[in-house]
Amino acid sequence: MRLHLGTRTLALATAALLPAALAYSEENASATSAKAKTSAASAKARRTADGHPDLSGSWTFGIDLPHGDLVKVVNGKVTRTHYDQSARHHASDDVPGALAWDKAPSYKPEFQEKVKYLAANESKVDPVFYCDKPGTPRIGSPRKIIQLPKETIFLYEDISGDTFRVIPTDGRPHRADANPSAYGDAVGHWEKDTFVVETTNFVDDTWFGENGYMHSDKMRVIERLWLTPDNNLVYQATVEDPVVLTKPWTNFARVIPPNNDPIEESPACKEDDGKRLLNLDHHLQR
Repeated sequence: MRLHLGTRTLALATAALLPAALAYSEENASATSAKAKTSAASAKARRTADGHPDLSGSWTFGIDLPHGDLVKVVNGKVTRTHYDQSARHHASDDVPGALAWDKAPSYKPEFQEKVKYLAANESKVDPVFYCDKPGTPRIGSPRKIIQLPKETIFLYEDISGDTFRVIPTDGRPHRADANPSAYGDAVGHWEKDTFVVETTNFVDDTWFGENGYMHSDKMRVIERLWLTPDNNLVYQATVEDPVVLTKPWTNFARVIPPNNDPIEESPACKEDDGKRLLNLDHHLQR
């Protein structure tokens, strides 16, 4: 994929990728310790007038790029930018309030070969590589959250289009007339100090993660967001799909620091490199 406006465009194009966990640990903090940490987080969290933790603000991109700095040369001037990859690649089992997670989703036997094929041929078949929408939860955590009394708004920067999601929090059900889409139909509610977003009504042509993680139109996504004691945002997603998965899959929790970079309009995505690919290099090699 040729990205025509330099460093930021490349960051936007790749920020949509939601890879599977790169490391897996079976050690979990004790229930007592987790409960104590969660209580501490609750006590220190910023709160709105209605008593809920205030998630509003701008949050760091989870950039999915090869390790090292990104160098840009414009009119002979060289600039070097370092990207923090921890929001997508750092798996930790000691995040207060986090659910247990699995390294990879468990597909039914009849879908396992298809997933292997998609993963092996990702640079040829991944819709995101060809300017399509990443969908939920692959797009990851929002760049900006606007928390209002009856709805919460998620804003994203993505090369496929600057996505927004308006999530009702007034108790209404899912829309009966909503058209299926890449980002689905979302409703939100609070479970103590955790904001829970339940999304249904998806199209079936997106992936919910890298490595060929396809799904059906029966997919249901539950996203959980909360604040740490030092007011970082935590984002964790669970995918349910009774058609293709043997059980729900929960990815590892991501700790997202605040960030003051302004949200910028994404340029048009123009893919013209697919036909030039000579091999199947993918993931962080792109």
